[in-house]
Amino acid sequence: MGYAVLHLEKASGTDTAMSAHIERTIDPKNADRERTHLNRELIQFPDGVHNRTQAIQHRLNNAGLQRKIGKNQVRTIRILLTGSNEDMKQIETTGKLNEWCNDNLDWLQQTYGKENIVSAVLHLDETTPHIHATLVPIVNTERKKKKSEMQVQKNYRKKNPNASRLSADDIMNRTKLKEYQDTYAEAMAKYGLQRGIDGSEARHIGTSQYYRELFAKNEELKENIDELLNKQTDAEKKLSQVKSEVSKEKFKNAKA
Repeated sequence: MGYAVLHLEKASGTDTAMSAHIERTIDPKNADRERTHLNRELIQFPDGVHNRTQAIQHRLNNAGLQRKIGKNQVRTIRILLTGSNEDMKQIETTGKLNEWCNDNLDWLQQTYGKENIVSAVLHLDETTPHIHATLVPIVNTERKKKKSEMQVQKNYRKKNPNASRLSADDIMNRTKLKEYQDTYAEAMAKYGLQRGIDGSEARHIGTSQYYRELFAKNEELKENIDELLNKQTDAEKKLSQVKSEVSKEKFKNAKA
């Protein structure tokens, strides 16, 4: 039984570099161009929206935010959803990939809100099938006040505590991150994917680093394969040489 992989990461700015990777406006080194046409967007964009970047801005414009978005405020959370390579390949070859995609979309929308998941792209041109989902972290819970704010009495007009807010920190607090891993594993159990070790000390890495390490592993694997092929070629040459020498020796003995 393999593992369900759920990875969340805050993005900076408009996240254009990741959009280019997801939408394949650039050619990643770890992608097979001959399979890129198999990739597909799993969410239908609103009218007038044509790509991930526009979808993010459309959600922000229509969320009813009362506060101005800060220059350095997180607008987007990247979500990577996949599983162990062998298990994902089996899901694909047994014709269950569409069902797996639908279950992932259901989990995303129930967990974060349907309107907040503005894009979800299935990639089939890399080593392991996976989904890149884009979450705009709009929440409707009351903002937790800092101690310094609680100590100061303000006479301002009280704002609606349930008004929509942009808050990546509310989405990615430690308690909720654990809950996401639990509920995602439950949703993926039907595909033979289980949760990672609870309380694991495995370090959290960014998506870009995840891809660098994955590419490095693939390159190492290629080198190992090349080395084995070279050894096989050398062995075949030696075997051929031995056969030739044996044949010559038999010919000499027969002639004598």
